[in-house]
Amino acid sequence: MSNGLDRVILEMGSGVSVRSENYTRAACRAVEDAIHHSSLSFVRELGLDFQNDLVVEVTIGVQDPSAVDTAVVGAVLPHGKVSVTVVKGGLNVPYPEQGYSTVIASAAVAAFADMSRFRQA
Repeated sequence: MSNGLDRVILEMGSGVSVRSENYTRAACRAVEDAIHHSSLSFVRELGLDFQNDLVVEVTIGVQDPSAVDTAVVGAVLPHGKVSVTVVKGGLNVPYPEQGYSTVIASAAVAAFADMSRFRQA
């Protein structure tokens, strides 16, 4: 999706589902953690369009990738053409005495834009 575009932002985050073992919730929290570290003021300053000029690629790492609803995770992002990929990663911390595991998700959120018009020849 980002072919030929320049990566303008890379943010990382982590999210947790403490007791419910909800991988999607942990993934959403990881994305929220990542994006709360950024301000995209450059988009407006350069005359770019938040929805059409930004491509956002999200990679989520969890122990059970099939348990993540990528549409729900993608909806967390307020801007851009979003894609979500889920891979094996993250961490499950078992709590056998209570009968559950805490799910920890990792997120990498990368934003891409065509910056070629801003380069000097």
